[in-house]
Amino acid sequence: MHALVSPPTAFAADPRGAAGLLVVDDHDLLRLGLLTLVQAHAADSGCKIPVLEARTLQEALALYAEHRQRIGLVLLDLHLPDAHGLSGLSAFVKAFPDAPVVVLSGVNDPGLVRHAIARGARAYLTKSGDLKEVIGYIRTLGMFGSPPPPDKPARADAVLRSVRNASGELLQLTERQAQVLDWILAGQSNRDIAARAHLSEGTVKNHVSALLLLFGVRSRAQLISVLR
Repeated sequence: MHALVSPPTAFAADPRGAAGLLVVDDHDLLRLGLLTLVQAHAADSGCKIPVLEARTLQEALALYAEHRQRIGLVLLDLHLPDAHGLSGLSAFVKAFPDAPVVVLSGVNDPGLVRHAIARGARAYLTKSGDLKEVIGYIRTLGMFGSPPPPDKPARADAVLRSVRNASGELLQLTERQAQVLDWILAGQSNRDIAARAHLSEGTVKNHVSALLLLFGVRSRAQLISVLR
């Protein structure tokens, strides 16, 4: 199968100037599957999301440099032909500090999640057969033509709240982290939170793990104790 790298004219597809998506992964079938799902969900709302694709880090950097004003989200795999682990993320963020990069990985490791967020990733999504987590995250950004309610920030990764941990350090939480934290404090289980937030339990577990790491605690009970 040939590499499916969209031409530069791809961003002319939506006359309304919809935010585009850059998918960086060397697996052709995953890129094709994600592209198909994204366009199918977007079509339900009567819009089309421009999608660019890259197989390598260098291709991704070149595409982002040319189309950065029209790219609303970068999905970056951690294992590319010219980058391995978090090196690709670090290189991308170094070149474009404000780039909305989200890690797309087949590894569900809380430690890796923490390091990815620390190096500038907006979120950490795990690959699954149906890619529900990825589609769900894209939906929270309003990219399918269904923006969040007016009383909420437009982006799921926008800083919403500042909270101090047990050491007095001021932590910046995103909207989604703040939502999950509120539900934890209310005694909601991962399953309950997943149902309320329209996320998979795996995604909720990632958010919970990230919160535990941010606050330096090992359990929900310790987290609740620190904040009460």
